[in-house]
Amino acid sequence: MLADARIYNKYKAYTLVTEECFIRNLTLARMVKNVPGRVVECGCWKGGMMAGIAEVLGPAHVYDLFDSFQGLPSARTIDGAGALAYQADVNGPGYLDNLRVSPMEAKAAMDQVTPPVLYRIHEGWFEQTLPSPCDWNISLLRLDADWYESTRECLRRLFSRVVPGGMVIIDDYYVWDGCAIAVHEFLADGVRTARIRQLADIAYILIA
Repeated sequence: MLADARIYNKYKAYTLVTEECFIRNLTLARMVKNVPGRVVECGCWKGGMMAGIAEVLGPAHVYDLFDSFQGLPSARTIDGAGALAYQADVNGPGYLDNLRVSPMEAKAAMDQVTPPVLYRIHEGWFEQTLPSPCDWNISLLRLDADWYESTRECLRRLFSRVVPGGMVIIDDYYVWDGCAIAVHEFLADGVRTARIRQLADIAYILIA
């Protein structure tokens, strides 16, 4: 869609998501536009993906952006050889200071959303900032937590609060081994019935 391409161009300086993947995220987000609840992103970097989602979902939702803004925690063996190699290659073009950025950049992205939306930026490690227990109703949970431990923590705290008809988008499911393992382990615990679906290179779960 041309409109989605324009949204991507508006926020491309604030995201590492490719244009094709960015537009697919917007397509998925539209599926829950009329589902009441908060929109939550765990791992927002400069906020561009969440800002794009806010453009299509609008001011009927509250947007919560969680990130350490200190970069990624240390990858572990369970996260896979690719994750370990990424963090070891500090001079690589994709390292980007281990994804360390200022929360003011995420604020700058969200402040450009039209019409304006209510949002909150939560700075710090997930175990310190995610609500516990969480009493929110969540319509869309976007996980961009990269590693095993971070993904497990986000699922443990927030998955049960995604309302029927809501969605979980798992950004790193096909990228990092630890993320996929965390999702499989969590769903195997049987907290609620859920099936992983796929839109091209994006994994997502629709909550029944």
